[in-house]
Amino acid sequence: MESQDKYWNTVVYQKRFGHPLIMAEIQKHVGPRCRVLDYGCGYGRSLRELHEAGFANLYGIDYSAGMIARAARENPLARYARNSGSVIPFTDGSFDAVLLLAVLTCIPNSDEQARLFSELHRVLNEGGILYVSDLLINHDERNRERYKRFDPTHDCYGVFELEEGVTLRHHTVEHLERLAASFRTISRQEFLVETMNGHESRAIRMILQKQPHGLQSL
Repeated sequence: MESQDKYWNTVVYQKRFGHPLIMAEIQKHVGPRCRVLDYGCGYGRSLRELHEAGFANLYGIDYSAGMIARAARENPLARYARNSGSVIPFTDGSFDAVLLLAVLTCIPNSDEQARLFSELHRVLNEGGILYVSDLLINHDERNRERYKRFDPTHDCYGVFELEEGVTLRHHTVEHLERLAASFRTISRQEFLVETMNGHESRAIRMILQKQPHGLQSL
């Protein structure tokens, strides 16, 4: 993640993030007074949507110092912190819900993704909700070509590099299910989304729940 920090700081005002947050899905499980963390909050777009929907206890963290600065300036409706990329700077059980919107695509390494899920599990309270939405492997010629081209470099089909200086990843459903193995899956839905560069991509939305302590080993 550290190697890509410069890229995200450079494009703070150049990229528009449009990965959808389905508010009705959040409101099914999370009340307006609950503590909600947007992990990889960018410039605060989703936090503003949550605020407008009546959520009051909002937190945002991002690895990019530039994104956090913009978020705090334009959307001062949440409390922000810069994330180190390894340990989430909050204590165990701090949150009732965490959002993870198009974040895994920016973390191409599987081990780093697994460490992130472990940290998300830690900062959620028992019964807490993890809302994951991210990009899936596509089967069109443009994507197949770049997956194949960069597979030898990254040893992972679905990882690719953009000329503008960032490495991204599209995922299989099976890989995401493995990451989420310590959570209970409440719902899962596949859909189409527009990427930050204006292309159409397959995507998935998963509503996960941290199991009460006594049920985690069942």
